[in-house]
Amino acid sequence: MNIAVEDKSNVDKVLTISASREDLNPRFEKAFREYRKKINMPGFRPGQVPVSIVKKRFGKEIESEEINNFIQEVFKEEVVPKFSPVGEPRFEDMKWNDGELEVKLEIGVKPEFELKDIASFKIDKMVHDVTDDEVEEELKHSLERGGTWKETETKIDEISRVTVDAVPIDKDGNPGNEDQDTDKELDMSDDENKEFLEALKGAKKGDEVKVTLGDGDDAESFQLTVKKVTKLELPELDEEFVKEATKGEVTSVDDYRSRIKSQIQNYYDQVSSDMLKQEIMDQLIEAHSDIQVPAVLLKRFQDAYVDRMKQQQQGQPMPEDFNEEAYRESIKDDAEREARWAFIIEELGKKFDGIEINEEDIDARLASEAARYGLPVEMVKNFYAQSADQLENLRQNIRTDKLFDRILGQVSVNELDKDAYQEKKKEQHKEKSDK
Repeated sequence: MNIAVEDKSNVDKVLTISASREDLNPRFEKAFREYRKKINMPGFRPGQVPVSIVKKRFGKEIESEEINNFIQEVFKEEVVPKFSPVGEPRFEDMKWNDGELEVKLEIGVKPEFELKDIASFKIDKMVHDVTDDEVEEELKHSLERGGTWKETETKIDEISRVTVDAVPIDKDGNPGNEDQDTDKELDMSDDENKEFLEALKGAKKGDEVKVTLGDGDDAESFQLTVKKVTKLELPELDEEFVKEATKGEVTSVDDYRSRIKSQIQNYYDQVSSDMLKQEIMDQLIEAHSDIQVPAVLLKRFQDAYVDRMKQQQQGQPMPEDFNEEAYRESIKDDAEREARWAFIIEELGKKFDGIEINEEDIDARLASEAARYGLPVEMVKNFYAQSADQLENLRQNIRTDKLFDRILGQVSVNELDKDAYQEKKKEQHKEKSDK
């Protein structure tokens, strides 16, 4: 048996595994004897079929199976220890002719690179303290969600909902009898109904108004008859409303305001944390843009994108115009970035050795997830207890968060308020687009 190596690049290798019948015969003979014990044939006692008959009747199939087993063993015992391949190996060719086996497979190997000094990194962080105005705005939305739409005789304005009959008007200005749209409901606060609002504003139930949609040759005119006008009647902000809105968890208006403020602050803190991690990832990936990604690993990440795309179809076939190869090419850069990040995060894990995850870490994360989704902690615990893969993912996420904490202890963090942060990111995005 022999393994020849061809370097396609620093991270891509083609291995040629060669073996002769002489190499494989011991395997074949053992398989023939084992198979002999399992078959029954007329005229022979169970397990006593002559090996010569086994070879004649089932030789090709048994040899083929043993060749596959041989290749898997060679890969596990010879290739993996020597090359530590990444991604799935890609078989290019396999030949078994005249007692000679030749198998070609492509593997990827981990690229060699040196981590950049993260102490030189400057990371922007959005810092935002929730204002009273934001709390009041959220209170308003909360009241609106608990409000009731009621019919009114008042004039139409920006917060009305209107029911109209729409009749097309021909070029001569006469209403037509065809293509009428009866009981059409319009929300005046919706930007898509801006042209309707301009025509209907100030009108009341029973009024008829004309509206023109579009411009030039595409313009269409309609006569609208107002059949109903409704407006949102808001509930009183009192203890009764608060109890109902929070299912009894809060009873006073002041506590409700505090709760809302805390929820908004938690939201901004989480968003800030997520964006901070993304900033770190982006800078690290950019700083290590010279990392080569093996073709087989790139394919694995592209496969993951395709799989997610198919999952989004929820069992339905992909659209007829979906071109998988074109899609793979379109997400190639993103797939390469994810692959580079996988290598970087692995090296960072070695750099910051000694990160441990204990039961307290897991319990804290489970409690956090339970609060995030409004579920009992025990329910979340049971979910993870039933899935070893999900529990391992949870542990990896905790480990990654701890790793980010270590990184944050070494980089320079530039705190910006929300408006300054958004403006800076907007400018950076524009500069990147211009390039």
